[in-house]
Amino acid sequence: MNSLMPTPPAEAFSLLDPFGFGRAVFDYWRDAVERSVLYMDVMRERGNQYLEHIEKTKPNVLGFDAEVVMDGRTLPRPVNYELMRILPPAGIEVDPKSRPFVVVDPRAGHGPGIGGFKPDSEIGVALRAGHPCYFIGFLPYPEPGQTVEDVVEAEIAFLRCVIEHHPDSCEKPMVVGNCQAGWQIMMAASLEPDVFGPILIAGAPLSYWAGERGKAPMRYTGGMTGGSWMTTLASDLGDGLFDGALLVQNFERLNPANTWWDKQYRLYANVDTEAERYLNFERWWGGHVVLGGEEIQYIVDNLFVGNRLSTAQLVTSDGRRIDLRNVRSPVVVFCSQGDDITPPPQALGWVRDLYGGVDDIIASGQTIVYCVHDSTGHLGIFVSGSVSRKEHAEFTANIDYIDVLPPGLYETTVTSAKERDDAELIERDYLLEFKARSIEGLDRDVLHHRVDDDTRFATVARVSEINLGLYRLFVQPWIRATITPEAARLMRRMHPIRLGYKLLSDRNPLSVPLPVLADWVRRDRHPVDDSNVLRSLEKACSGQISRALDTWREIRDQSIEHTFLTVYGQPLLQAMVGLGGDAHVHRRQPGSEPEHRRFIERRQDELRQRVAEGGIHEAMMRSVIHVLGGAPTTDERNFKRLRASRAELEPGSSLSDFKHLVREQFFILKLDREAALAAIPELLAGERPEAIRSSLEHIEHVLAASGELSEHVRKRYEHIRELFGEALERVEPAASRQALVALHDEVAAEATAEVAARDEVKKMLEDAETKVDPNPAKAGPAKPASRSKKAAVPKATVSKESGDAGDEKPVAKRAPRKPRKR
Repeated sequence: MNSLMPTPPAEAFSLLDPFGFGRAVFDYWRDAVERSVLYMDVMRERGNQYLEHIEKTKPNVLGFDAEVVMDGRTLPRPVNYELMRILPPAGIEVDPKSRPFVVVDPRAGHGPGIGGFKPDSEIGVALRAGHPCYFIGFLPYPEPGQTVEDVVEAEIAFLRCVIEHHPDSCEKPMVVGNCQAGWQIMMAASLEPDVFGPILIAGAPLSYWAGERGKAPMRYTGGMTGGSWMTTLASDLGDGLFDGALLVQNFERLNPANTWWDKQYRLYANVDTEAERYLNFERWWGGHVVLGGEEIQYIVDNLFVGNRLSTAQLVTSDGRRIDLRNVRSPVVVFCSQGDDITPPPQALGWVRDLYGGVDDIIASGQTIVYCVHDSTGHLGIFVSGSVSRKEHAEFTANIDYIDVLPPGLYETTVTSAKERDDAELIERDYLLEFKARSIEGLDRDVLHHRVDDDTRFATVARVSEINLGLYRLFVQPWIRATITPEAARLMRRMHPIRLGYKLLSDRNPLSVPLPVLADWVRRDRHPVDDSNVLRSLEKACSGQISRALDTWREIRDQSIEHTFLTVYGQPLLQAMVGLGGDAHVHRRQPGSEPEHRRFIERRQDELRQRVAEGGIHEAMMRSVIHVLGGAPTTDERNFKRLRASRAELEPGSSLSDFKHLVREQFFILKLDREAALAAIPELLAGERPEAIRSSLEHIEHVLAASGELSEHVRKRYEHIRELFGEALERVEPAASRQALVALHDEVAAEATAEVAARDEVKKMLEDAETKVDPNPAKAGPAKPASRSKKAAVPKATVSKESGDAGDEKPVAKRAPRKPRKR
């Protein structure tokens, strides 16, 4: 019975034993003091690292060797950006003919290099896949007069340079834009779509009014500050420069538990193992840069407050409209539910803003693929090693498939091969699957759009214009007259975030004993584990502090949201800024405009005329797209087999030709499926039966790549077989008639040859009969004429049926003709 009683934990005995409890207290006290010394020494190293980093001319945290290919400061409109070629590490070889990868770094307050921060970053994944890689970074200070348009034009020039360096590559560069770089790349692609290959935007906000209530409070910031006048004030205080530390401070305020406690306690609790990771991250997080006042004002006014990018309202200084519908490259949107800086609605809301439905996307020839991660944070989208090894690796491996994916809206998921029944058919550890989605489904599952919220944000935009005008009229002249360049630099240096680094460095005399004490502690370290009751109590208290800060954050965010909705939802305020009329359009939707509708109608008319144009390749592609369109998902396995089949059937065809074929046949099927399928026998009308049967075998081979077909897909495939069978029935009788005609012509030719031979024999016999002997006296008795005739004619040339003098031994008849195969 005693054996059934629970055994108390060891901590209980230490509490009952006063000497044991005293030892636990002493061990914990000694460990806590040692950890405190080591923690302060790590903070000292962080300060030294920060000072060393900001004093560099071109600071970045890029984890790969690189060489500058093009300097943006030499362009006609200079910018502080540069194009660098990544030098592959030892043991990694790249193929110059492969598609180049270009990673554009975000310039949102931090220093450059985050896209190639780790070996498992976006650059590392592309290098291991054999692609030549380039990196677009920036310098700490902008060029005088630099604008957002200048940066966009510079990025276009950089891409042209990359294309020139790879003349043997038949594919355009894939461009990766992280965070702020994402919307810059989309702007550039809408202006010059011909220089872009597939585009991956990770954690990039494009629709700034979008969001789900109760989440992402950062979208309310503009309304709570009264608009963009505070941005202008910050730039004026910086003598025309905007301090990036202000943006970093805004990011840190989003999660006070992590900023003020979790991040630092994690280092303190695991200082023996966490120091290196912490210092590596702080090297980038603390590398604050400066933005031009004109740049940041353009961003806040037109994007964050005005939301003009996702509604095609931006116009360049030379009159070009920035319309994201002009992008012709496939766009992959990668976002996360755990991202509080760019939540999924802000990353994907532009799709709903620009298009009235999937048919509009298809008519525009655009392919949009989105992937929503479950939990990773904003930085984890393009920094986390686990994300790079999974999502980014699959995007890179399947980029050719994404490039030929038919136009439309797709959701992609990454599944582990071990979790699937058809694991033997999967080449890698993960499989990237694509599922066609509708805008209505996207709105229901991700966007959660509300029309009344649009009216509130439109009110904020009007209030912002009013407040900005008042500031520029009454306040700005006084600020600019007071601030000098020296005063602006002093204010930047005194920013609390910067002081936190500088005060804990070797430049502070109080930190002189820290390295000596830290070395002494490391030589005789006495750590304790969780079995110590006070260490367990410490972790419990840490958890309570973190949860308390999270609770305060939730209360703060709810209060901000409630205040925003109440203030800017007032009908009186909306009427005062000119938004009270029901007929006023608060949010422009380009997809519903008449000229866009006319464009769609013209495009459809063009496709209707091409339903029956083409041959066997068009018939094959149309059939495969139709059959796979009945499956709930598709993946790269079908694409690989289909492309291999096309290469076998049509050697020398390029990926661009293949992409054009796929997209055109998809358009035709989407426009009129019944007419497109009915035209398949006509497309096969001029082909040989063997070619038709071979094409059908290739289709079967492609469909078998994904394993067993579903019932719906099998029915579609049976329909295709019937259509190919109909084509064979049309072709084979014609082939038989052609064979019979050829056989008849051959027999007639042989008969004509026999008649000619008979005529020649007759002539020879007649010549022999009329021939006279020149010396008849010497000749013997006259012989019968028939014998002389016979002797004069070779036996092989005389036939019994001819009736000539060949009675004695007829020539053998020709062997009977073998029947010909039809």
